[in-house]
Amino acid sequence: MPEISRFLGIVIAMYYRDHQPPHFHAQYGDFDVTVRISDGEIEGDFPRRARAHVLEWYNLHQNELLENWERCRSRKPLNPINPLE
Repeated sequence: MPEISRFLGIVIAMYYRDHQPPHFHAQYGDFDVTVRISDGEIEGDFPRRARAHVLEWYNLHQNELLENWERCRSRKPLNPINPLE
């Protein structure tokens, strides 16, 4: 799992062979969600507070996420993205 960020116990990753639309994965303990990059729509269950942190981070880094999605499609190494502080 190519990890691109980690903060507050949340791991953010993208998979090279993943499907459209552009999205990323967030894991927190036993919870796993996907977040669509175009609009932040979340699929899956996440604790409320962790969900809020993921969305706050997403709003700060949407352009970097799109860039990494394109890097995935080209099979290039992903760029790390700063964690939520």
